[in-house]
Amino acid sequence: MADTNPGDLDVHLWTARFAALLAKADGVSASTLFAKQAAWRDLLAFTWTIKTFEGRNAIGDLLRTKLTNIDPTNWAVEAEPDADEGWLSFETRFVPCKGYVRLENGQALTFFTALQDLHDHEEPSGKRRPSGLYDDDGDKEGGTRNWRDRQRNEQASLGRDRQPYVLIVGGGQGGLALGARLKVNNVPSLIVDRHDRAGDAWRTRYKSLTLHDPVWYDHMPYIPFPDSWPIYTPKDKLGDFLEAYAKIMDLNIWNGTEFTAASYDEESKRWNVTVERDGVPLQLQPTHIVMAVGNAGFPRKPDFPGASDFTGEQYHSSEYTSGEEFAGKRVVVIGANNSAHDICADLVNHGIQPTMIQRSSTLVLRGSTNSKMARPLYSEEAVEQGLTTDRADFLNASMPMRMSEQAQKQIWTQVAKSDADFYASLTNAGFQLDFGEDGTGLFMKYLRTASGYYIDVGAAAMVADGRIALKSGVEVERLTDTALVLSDGSELTADAIIYATGFGSMEQWVERLISPEVAKKIGPCWGYGSGTTGDPGPWEGEIRNMWKPTAQEGLWFHGGNLQQSRFYSRYLALQLNARFKNVEIAI
Repeated sequence: MADTNPGDLDVHLWTARFAALLAKADGVSASTLFAKQAAWRDLLAFTWTIKTFEGRNAIGDLLRTKLTNIDPTNWAVEAEPDADEGWLSFETRFVPCKGYVRLENGQALTFFTALQDLHDHEEPSGKRRPSGLYDDDGDKEGGTRNWRDRQRNEQASLGRDRQPYVLIVGGGQGGLALGARLKVNNVPSLIVDRHDRAGDAWRTRYKSLTLHDPVWYDHMPYIPFPDSWPIYTPKDKLGDFLEAYAKIMDLNIWNGTEFTAASYDEESKRWNVTVERDGVPLQLQPTHIVMAVGNAGFPRKPDFPGASDFTGEQYHSSEYTSGEEFAGKRVVVIGANNSAHDICADLVNHGIQPTMIQRSSTLVLRGSTNSKMARPLYSEEAVEQGLTTDRADFLNASMPMRMSEQAQKQIWTQVAKSDADFYASLTNAGFQLDFGEDGTGLFMKYLRTASGYYIDVGAAAMVADGRIALKSGVEVERLTDTALVLSDGSELTADAIIYATGFGSMEQWVERLISPEVAKKIGPCWGYGSGTTGDPGPWEGEIRNMWKPTAQEGLWFHGGNLQQSRFYSRYLALQLNARFKNVEIAI
């Protein structure tokens, strides 16, 4: 097949040619159906990992090395005639898969492939759901017909008479979403969480907190939020939902349990884990550990000279609860991202004028603009048009990182224009703005560092009109007994300082809970090698170490916002389920 002049191929014709060449194991010719700058993102279908291949040569190498073993067949297209993008389905000898292709001048510009289930081990949900009858589903040997008794027996035996195959560390949305996926697929798993109840990771945060993403973006696997749910979820309401979710999904969760140590036994291929439950050390031997402790490490609190001399109160934002505690006090908030804005707004609502110290520029996005940007995939309108959450997630994931950067630059150029008056109100107040180091905006910044931005739900207007006092472009040089001395020579008298200065990296948890050696072995978590501040290269094109095998056998990471927890829990669970069911894995 000629390298040029691909003709006016639509999705149907392109897929037919692609399938024919794959059937001949002619990966070289198949790669010419891709544009030279094309990118193929694969979630387990061809690689059993999460990986993006950029450029025709890399795609050709993938096909050359994988075709014989993978044997993709039964290609089908779900697209309108003459469409230049559309959904695909196919099978490998391991699994049923789906895909999405975007064509440019008859060649594939982006190609996305993703495993959907496991042959002979399909998820028992939907049409394959269990009957619930004892004779079909019960433990017939010494078991009981009562569901509650069977549940209690399972939970009592797990970790004692029977070891969990997967131990999930963390019971927030990530741990619960993965636990639900594994539970449905009958993979023995146990969640350990230091909080007293499921959902407490949210309940214990500051009282005024609501989610900054709209509800359509935030559904949990299997159980979406009700249609009457508010667009922006209050944190206590979310905590209650997550607690109910854990109960409804029959999750095995040990709350009030500290994960204290772990080491990997190369001979048995299992972990030796120590947890402390109700003050009693217990030993567990899971095959896999999943760190589902969020996408950050420990609270980061600057150690300013003179900090020990300051006679007022000092808190990290993670310790802040409510402005009620600061009545009549002069409060300084150091930082200018999400938590800083939320805390300042809460203080204003309690009759306090806080001072925000903005040490570097911040990316700000209006909440209404954020919802507008999400609307094509996540909105009431999208639902009415038949775009399910699963399909929206799939489309969201189908754009490779390099292409996302290019698209986001264009989007943010338009955002800057359309919201020019909003941004002018901030800059006129002295607030320092950016749209990402390279103009790619909030989404890419989040994927790089998970920080450095604010989705506005009201605080921006308070900055603009002075209800939140602002000191921008300055550093704190030192503290005295009653004040902060700033780099511009000014002093701020304060009764309380709140450090909204973020958190460290995820690998800190590994260093503390497992070992510095394992943390060094796996390397950085989060970011994709963009080469920007906080996300050093080399370029990887996928989030580092997340939802896929790491350099440490049996150690996995799961985290992110609710959308990521929902979507990627599926693919992490598929990998763990395949290993538990002894499905042949071709890596």
